[in-house]
Amino acid sequence: MALSVNEKSLAYMRRAIELARLGVEAGDGGPFGAVIVKNDRIVGEGWNRVIANNDPTAHGEITAIRDACQHLDTFDLTGCEIFTTGEPCPMCLAAIYWARIEAIYFGFSIEDAARIGFDDRFFFEEISRSPEKRLIQRRQILRDEALALVEIFAADPDHARY
Repeated sequence: MALSVNEKSLAYMRRAIELARLGVEAGDGGPFGAVIVKNDRIVGEGWNRVIANNDPTAHGEITAIRDACQHLDTFDLTGCEIFTTGEPCPMCLAAIYWARIEAIYFGFSIEDAARIGFDDRFFFEEISRSPEKRLIQRRQILRDEALALVEIFAADPDHARY
């Protein structure tokens, strides 16, 4: 099913572009802005603040998700759409799924971003490799101690589901 584009969706994307422009002009980070919309209302906004915050996770989509969750007082963004200047990187795409956002509208592509030094293709390729073939080594340790936390969490009938 294709997503529809109307005057409202164009306005939301223009707001994402405006936020990205403000962030670039302020030196906060790259040209990535995002807005989150629910029921035809912007509920979250953000732009890339990697440089401003010294935080490699402060991508435009992530800051918009954090803003929307704070405004809506929930971690579940079911019923929301995200409008973002650039096609989401793997981290942002995962966050969009975790937040349960239902649609993504984006401006420039992964390939477009790669031309200016934001080459996410490596991350997509790396994630698709089996763990033993990835560049970052990994090793499981203290499984039983860590697993005890899983059991404690699972045994609590009142824990939040997410």
